[in-house]
Amino acid sequence: MTQGGAARRTVLGAAVLAAGTGITSLAAGTASAATAATASAAGGGYGDRGYRGLPYPTVIGHRGASGYRPEHTLGSYQLALDLGADVVEQDLVPTRDGHLVCRHENEIGGTTDVADHPAFASRRTTKTVDGVSVTGWFTEDFTLAELKTLRAKERIPAVRQRNTLYDGQWAVPTFEEVLRWADREGRRRGERVWLHVETKHPSYFRGLGLGLEEPLARLLRRYGRDGRDAAVFLQSFEPSSIQRLSRLVSAPRVVLLSAAGTRPWDFEQAGDPRTVADLVKPEGLKWIAGFAQGIGPTMDLILPRDAAGRLGTPTTLVRDAHARGLLLHPYTARNENSFLPAEYRRGTDPAAYGDALGAFRTYFEQGIDGIFTDNPDTGLLAAEAFRPGRRPVNG
Repeated sequence: MTQGGAARRTVLGAAVLAAGTGITSLAAGTASAATAATASAAGGGYGDRGYRGLPYPTVIGHRGASGYRPEHTLGSYQLALDLGADVVEQDLVPTRDGHLVCRHENEIGGTTDVADHPAFASRRTTKTVDGVSVTGWFTEDFTLAELKTLRAKERIPAVRQRNTLYDGQWAVPTFEEVLRWADREGRRRGERVWLHVETKHPSYFRGLGLGLEEPLARLLRRYGRDGRDAAVFLQSFEPSSIQRLSRLVSAPRVVLLSAAGTRPWDFEQAGDPRTVADLVKPEGLKWIAGFAQGIGPTMDLILPRDAAGRLGTPTTLVRDAHARGLLLHPYTARNENSFLPAEYRRGTDPAAYGDALGAFRTYFEQGIDGIFTDNPDTGLLAAEAFRPGRRPVNG
């Protein structure tokens, strides 16, 4: 799905103005599934070259274009694609009746209008999710029909006040709706629409009898995205979820890595003493390479920040991961001062844009294969300088 630089700049110039209309529903039907399955059987359909055929560095729309629209809505996904994102991300959590829906967290008080629905007031509760006490409303306490009565809203309105204009425009999408959308957009554009799909809190949900991997695999098979060259990455902060998925489908897989001193929750439950710091060492990376094709580290594991929030000396993670054949999709690049390294902030307003292009260029200079960003247009503009004649180190 590589696009030329001139074509991408044309998209960037028009899409921000043109992509405000919301998609509130998608027609169901077996035709999309049949088309996708046929394309998969024919080698993937829309220009199939596998993930190594993606533009480099790859720009991944983090929760869609969440810098401009409420995250994990069809409006956010559509805008990310219209802005030229190479891949669009979804996070998956289940409903009480086992449907997979797209939310960053299972607690939905901050991303929907559930608090405005008196009928659901009694659903507000406190749960312990991955060892953390959380109060609010949770997807696993709602049927899909109930969840569909809610509307999505901006998660961080203090930072992204303009995004609140779109509060209430979209429902919470199911992953199957996203697959239909991606199939339709792929046919319309004549090229595959790539997805980056995360299983959220998989051990927690498996303990509730709502395992994520099996229904995810069924949907991937139904829509022809289960092969090794499928236009989808599967990702999780829990390595055991990726291992489970590796036994169910052949699609490319990525292990997400949080701060160095943390432990994946499945490690906590299994009594595995390894931390992320152990997993980014050569032996840990070798272990990951046995069941995954890449890692998704927090950027701090590549470019640590000092006490003042400035970038320090790069680690050897990019080199070490590439030496073991692993690609790197670090997270998350954003335009606002509050998220940028100190040397790229401009002014004192945390919600104002800083020198995001400068930050992106510094990230790309490290040799990463791609990046998650809330602002795909910014990432693509910065990536253009790194694309001509450049190929991944591990290509």
